[in-house]
Amino acid sequence: MDISVIVPLYNEEESLPELHAWIQRVMQQGGWSYELIFVNDGSKDHSWEVIEELGRKDPAVRGISFRRNYGKSPALFCGFEAAQGDVVITMDADLQDSPDEITELYRMIREEGYDLVSGWKRKRHDPKLTKNLPSKLFNATARAVSGIKLHDFNCGLKAYRLEVVKHIEVYGEMHRYIPYLAKNAGFTKIGEKEVCHQARKYGSSKFGLDRFVHGYLDLLTLWFLSKFGVKPMHFFGLLGSLMFLVGLIAVMVVGGVKLRAILGGYRAPLVTDSPYFYLAMLFMVLGVQFFSTGFLGELVSRSSQERNNYQISQKINLN
Repeated sequence: MDISVIVPLYNEEESLPELHAWIQRVMQQGGWSYELIFVNDGSKDHSWEVIEELGRKDPAVRGISFRRNYGKSPALFCGFEAAQGDVVITMDADLQDSPDEITELYRMIREEGYDLVSGWKRKRHDPKLTKNLPSKLFNATARAVSGIKLHDFNCGLKAYRLEVVKHIEVYGEMHRYIPYLAKNAGFTKIGEKEVCHQARKYGSSKFGLDRFVHGYLDLLTLWFLSKFGVKPMHFFGLLGSLMFLVGLIAVMVVGGVKLRAILGGYRAPLVTDSPYFYLAMLFMVLGVQFFSTGFLGELVSRSSQERNNYQISQKINLN
């Protein structure tokens, strides 16, 4: 199979028939074998009924439906698991991503040898204050932390070699950082293509300003996991050792002052009267705690068998 198109969605019943027809037209023009995987993220409208109807008419349509709303990352994770095409394309269901971009994205993966190509919506049809400006700040931070020079990390329109999506784990809300996940997995040939961004035709955006707060916290989490995820002792152990050492030296200094006073024959204040004594003890206790945290982190590492266990109620044209 040439192409797998994965479309995560939540309450997008109005746009699905038009999106399906558009993708079908592009695929027929390109002469590719393909599958179109809709992942219904617990929609409350009739999105799943629309997908079922499309699946009855078109055998290329696949469907996965969650029992409840989990989020975009879980939807992509399950779509990646099901994908079979040599090139995997992801796009949003709201018609703001143009399926016409698939042709060039496919060529860049197949002919130019990219592992991943991310879309860049240079001209956006979004409110400047609530979306465009926060998006610019978010992307600047992501570039600085990840070292990947992309203009738009959060663009839903991306293309991947099949091997990439089978070797990355998208969980929580990590869909914003798939290029960073791919880089950490060893897929370093990451490109960018300027894509057309269209105004939303139906409904309203499902994402609020809280996504930027979550995105910032996820970026810190991903940076920490990429650096210390399999070696937490290198972070907590080093920090704990340094804090314990500072506390120990401080205790020795306070004790030395007291001992010098005793040997000199003059009365010195009690050790416990000095605030430095309590600061020294605090550093030693915190040092031991950080060291213990690092040791426990080494034992549990970051493996969780239940991390990507989602309740799927129905499937279409999938085993």
